[in-house]
Amino acid sequence: MEQKPISKKGGRWKLFAVLAVCASPLIASYFMYYVVKPTGRTNYGALIDPRTVPMPAMATRTLGGDPVTLESLAGKWIMLKVGGSECGKPCQDQLFTMRQLRTMQGKERDRIERVWLITDEQPLETVLLRVNDGTRMLRAPGDAVYKWLPVEAGGNAQDHIYIIDPRGNLMMRFPKNPDPTKMKKDIGKLLKASAIG
Repeated sequence: MEQKPISKKGGRWKLFAVLAVCASPLIASYFMYYVVKPTGRTNYGALIDPRTVPMPAMATRTLGGDPVTLESLAGKWIMLKVGGSECGKPCQDQLFTMRQLRTMQGKERDRIERVWLITDEQPLETVLLRVNDGTRMLRAPGDAVYKWLPVEAGGNAQDHIYIIDPRGNLMMRFPKNPDPTKMKKDIGKLLKASAIG
């Protein structure tokens, strides 16, 4: 049986079809990168370069007056809030959010410490102490604390919850009145990605 010769025209179209199929992923990736321009940001909190804000040496102490430093908590992830001892609704909401976020991490919760740096010498309400049992409350010099912590434009450090990594580097700041569900995702990603702490 005699085979029909393949026409040059039909062969070229098949070659172009094969090339198009092979090149389409490359063309699609260039289109997505240069035309659609992905943001690349998947985190909710603002990342902080620890080289720009090293932790200062602060004379922190417990409510009982015993000296203790944030460095002594190295090896743990720290959720940090700061502010005076007069803890109104925004402050109480932050403390509640920190408690809930730690609990929501399930078996990973023991890797997280909650710290409140209190920037004055006024006594705390007994109810506040009882409700926030498990939060480390440390007195710290306000001038050092407020110089150290970066804030959103027009805001102040009391508006934010910060994350310090197990090596003592300030690494993330959550916005004022944050969404706890989005915060939980960020913290979960950090714990999953990190072998330390």
